[in-house]
Amino acid sequence: MQLRVTFVASARSSPLLAERFEDDRPLDQAGWDEVQRVAHDLIPLAAAELRYCSPAPRSRVTGEALGYGPLVQLALRDCDMGRWRGLTLGEAMAREPQAVDAWLTDPRATPHGGESLVDFVARVGSWLDTRPVEDGGRIVAVAEPSVIRAALVHVLGAPPATYWNIDVRPLSTTVVMGRAGRWNLRFDGGTAQGSRT
Repeated sequence: MQLRVTFVASARSSPLLAERFEDDRPLDQAGWDEVQRVAHDLIPLAAAELRYCSPAPRSRVTGEALGYGPLVQLALRDCDMGRWRGLTLGEAMAREPQAVDAWLTDPRATPHGGESLVDFVARVGSWLDTRPVEDGGRIVAVAEPSVIRAALVHVLGAPPATYWNIDVRPLSTTVVMGRAGRWNLRFDGGTAQGSRT
């Protein structure tokens, strides 16, 4: 038996340029408006046997607003950014430009004192690989775009630096199918979710 895991990217809590590391702010008005606009396409995913979300406020609220009643999964939390938590990339760059450069170029680097990109991808991948196949074939998981990017690096068996080349938009869906060690990225053409934002 294989699993079908649909990741739903959480609605936004700020404009893109104001995104903060490990952002714990609730949805902004634009995020709420986006949820209302796509709800009719995403609500049917509530039929999944298992429904999860990351512990971040915007993921929990997105999941609740879509009627998923998701169970919080700590393994789906955003990357631990250490002392950069709450900063924008621009703010971190202004304070520690060499440290940010090291972080962006070396996937094992932890200049912020938190988690490396390699460890982040491994954590999210481990969560995915330990989903119980016998409990059902369909899972929906609401998480920050960064978490979904990490999951895709794991699924594709791609080099960690690939993480920087994946763009996950708020409220987009990404489907992976398979089981531990044998995942495939699936594109379901023609769905409204695939064309959102």
